[in-house]
Amino acid sequence: MSTQTSKSTGLTIHQTFLPHTDPEASLAFYRDALGFEAFLDVGQGAMRWITVGPADQPDTSIVLTPPGADPGVTDAERRTVTEMMAKGTYAAVILGATDLEATFERVQATGAEVMQEPVDQPYGFRDCAFRDPAGNTVRIKQL
Repeated sequence: MSTQTSKSTGLTIHQTFLPHTDPEASLAFYRDALGFEAFLDVGQGAMRWITVGPADQPDTSIVLTPPGADPGVTDAERRTVTEMMAKGTYAAVILGATDLEATFERVQATGAEVMQEPVDQPYGFRDCAFRDPAGNTVRIKQL
């Protein structure tokens, strides 16, 4: 068996984007249920871009965005995105927790929609899942 050494590319994961349909509800979920900090809040009304993330990891964040805000997106594409979000099939993020059970209990206690209680997966780790207010899947795995 050969052992390969990975070389650092100097790349890090800095930001990812998830759509929101209600900026206040999404901010409340990520701030209050998940305990993230709001780093930036730009725009007004439904056209807000809100950057959230763990307070101790300011270089890694999620930007909550209005769906289909790009001017290159057609009305038909915007409808498709909105329909997929409503079904929970458009976007997802996987987070890690050092204490999955306590994290699950804390998030569930906020009234967040539970998709899956903590379970051992056949692919090797234990996780749970919630839906955020926009329908995005938020899966949390045990670290």
